[in-house]
Amino acid sequence: MSATQTGLVRSTLLFLLIGTGILVIIIVATFGLVERTRTTFGDILVERDIRRMSADLMQKLTDAETGQRGFLITGDEIFLQPYEDAIGEIRTAFDKLAASVDGQTTKERDTRELRELVNTKLTELARTVDLVRQGEQNQAIAMVETNVGRETMDRIRAILDDFKQKSDAAIDGGANQQIDATQQLQWITIAGGVAIIIIIGAALFVVAQHIRALATSQQEVRRLNEGLEARVAERTEDLMQANQEIQRFAYIVTHDLRAPLVNIMGFTAELDTSLKALQTYVLNDGKPLSEDDIQTARLAAAEDLPEAIGFIRSSTRKMDGLINAILKISRDGRRQLKPEEIELKPLVETITASVYHQISESDGTFDLDIRADRLITDRLSVEQILGNLVDNAIKYKKPDVPLTLSIRSMFEGRHMVRIEVQDNGRGIAEQDHERVFELFRRSGQQDKAGEGIGLAHVRSLARNLGGEISVTSRLGEGSTFVLRLPYDLSRLVRS
Repeated sequence: MSATQTGLVRSTLLFLLIGTGILVIIIVATFGLVERTRTTFGDILVERDIRRMSADLMQKLTDAETGQRGFLITGDEIFLQPYEDAIGEIRTAFDKLAASVDGQTTKERDTRELRELVNTKLTELARTVDLVRQGEQNQAIAMVETNVGRETMDRIRAILDDFKQKSDAAIDGGANQQIDATQQLQWITIAGGVAIIIIIGAALFVVAQHIRALATSQQEVRRLNEGLEARVAERTEDLMQANQEIQRFAYIVTHDLRAPLVNIMGFTAELDTSLKALQTYVLNDGKPLSEDDIQTARLAAAEDLPEAIGFIRSSTRKMDGLINAILKISRDGRRQLKPEEIELKPLVETITASVYHQISESDGTFDLDIRADRLITDRLSVEQILGNLVDNAIKYKKPDVPLTLSIRSMFEGRHMVRIEVQDNGRGIAEQDHERVFELFRRSGQQDKAGEGIGLAHVRSLARNLGGEISVTSRLGEGSTFVLRLPYDLSRLVRS
């Protein structure tokens, strides 16, 4: 073997080693990000539950106190209904909250104090109610006027508010960690891609030198051809076995990664495939090189590798988008609500006017039946909810079928407003009625762009307004989304 051939083999092995090292770094970084994301996201969910349970416990205590005060003032048992409803659920709500803060030292200490305060408050509530029932209304009122109950409630509220503030801070911190991790992976991927391009350029340069050397030493190559073929076959087999091991390992790792990270793994494998196009030159030292071989190598360097790197960058941006969506939902959940009196009809007409051209393009129709027109709520949240539902109705309409969209509102009981958004679109299968409201979950045929964020955001907004949203639908028969909101959000905010 000539010195030129020896140098080529050594350079090839060096390039393969460096390229494989870069791929391993990207894979390890990707796997580490997945584990970090899973852990952080789990912590975010725990803190979100603590925040929700704190608010729920405070609401039940407030309901119980409201019922007690009404009963003390009037002596009428009907005013005890909120008290009776809440008193049986308070201890269960407290136990759930205590279980959720397990392992958090500061919150566990506060929970022990909170338990004593809740017991004190429940005792005070029960005592005053019993006194009124025994005809000792003045004594019960005097007991309330000692302000012990109010001071107890103030301390309970302070502890629960502290829980919510700490949970909010933890959620923000977790989301920021997710963003930082994604940016780190993006830079690692870009740097790795640039390094691989440099390696490919160096490999092409070495191959070009070798081709020139082959042209001047073709006669010597023929004499050594038989031995070289044996060496090429042996090394080809070794490389194939090594490549199969890498592919099996890549499959196991990517199977546990989330969708954007799976794309990254897939296109790093594409980079590996592109390297093989160059190996053809190296491993066929004894044969004349064809024009097809040269074109294949050029195609790998000029198109395949840049394309794969572009897809990797796109996948990291997608991951960043998903994390930003989580952060957006978290921030929206903490946005200061601004209750104001709104008129539903003008609000809905404004929303539909912005998409009128899309409805009219398919000869669609829009029907509005507003029986409950005025309510006190947060305008921005309602606009976002109804806007999302209308956009979905247009997005998922049946092909070649004119869209029929109907929005209705009515009172439901004394304190709730029911808003229905009905369409004749493709519908949702019954088993997916809850799934569509989960974060990053979608239903039915995946032929429309989307990340499964919209309806999860809608449910989050509805619950922040003290309401709820559900869907009734059958596949192929359209959908009806039912939004229930308190008539007066300001009462809920004050409580």
